[in-house]
Amino acid sequence: MNLEHPLWLLLLPLALLPLWRPFAARLGYSSLALLPEDAASRWLDRGLRAAGFTALAALLLALAGPYRPERQVERQGQGAEIVLLLDRSRSMDQAFGKARDGLGVGGNYSPYFSLSGEKAVADRNKGEAARRVLTQFVNQRPNDRFGMVVFSTLPMRVLDFTEKPEAVKAAIAAGQVGRGISETDIGQALQEGLAFFEQRPYTGSRILMLVSDGGDHLDAVARERLTTLMQRYRVSLYWIYIRSSRSPGLSEAEGLSPENAEAVPEYFLHSYFKNLGVPYRAYEAENPDALERAVADVSRLENLPITYTDTVPRASYAPLAYALAAGAVALLCLARWKELPAWR
Repeated sequence: MNLEHPLWLLLLPLALLPLWRPFAARLGYSSLALLPEDAASRWLDRGLRAAGFTALAALLLALAGPYRPERQVERQGQGAEIVLLLDRSRSMDQAFGKARDGLGVGGNYSPYFSLSGEKAVADRNKGEAARRVLTQFVNQRPNDRFGMVVFSTLPMRVLDFTEKPEAVKAAIAAGQVGRGISETDIGQALQEGLAFFEQRPYTGSRILMLVSDGGDHLDAVARERLTTLMQRYRVSLYWIYIRSSRSPGLSEAEGLSPENAEAVPEYFLHSYFKNLGVPYRAYEAENPDALERAVADVSRLENLPITYTDTVPRASYAPLAYALAAGAVALLCLARWKELPAWR
């Protein structure tokens, strides 16, 4: 325990004043020998003196400002470490678009899922819908640790890893502040997201959740670096692709040749992600309620034990000392109200 103002403790000897007997009120009587022994009153007198001592000592201790300093503690939990990458470009302020067929790709397994929603929610734009759904996602994953990055041309780290849902939801809500610009650099956003795992021990499932409405062409150097980091940190990638009104759907990229796929940024990025060598899923959100399957897939990931360091904020003990002093003073006031002078 530390003290903010330790000099107040120099006055602690004053707390002994209630124990000094001359302060007691007395009533003269000719012969105390005629009075019966009153042990209860004697013990009550001692208790009230102790209450006076406690009141003064607790008040001086409270004025000294006792507190427990901020500290780091190691905790054990279950869940995943998830970094949310939220696109903040200007196009996210536009309305949703619809895929041409509205259906997923049939046949053999494909890492693409079409999520045509049955319910309609009145969100004004894609960014608002993304923030709302991400907030719901956080509510459904109480045991996960979340970090967050918003990006357009440059990524900005909004929140380091935390298991506190209110902090995560506040960071998501902060994504609506201001207006982004038209360009989007997904490569830098992914690198910033991977930086969360740098020099961190692997203690559970790791996920990058990319929420964006556009693709990007990555040069060979960026692709090689991202591939190396994704495999080194063993990170799973989830891409929530939010279609714009005139953007192609990812479902149309499945049957294209590599040459044709590279001509469209969304197709190029989707094709590159499939060959990263790490678990990858893509989801096409055609309306505000189209992310339920993504949430379900993430929830099915193995929830390995997560060991993490948590910062416990500073805690003040002064309120407890004030409460103790107030209780002692209240007891003294009650005794004063019922007081009878002592015989001598």
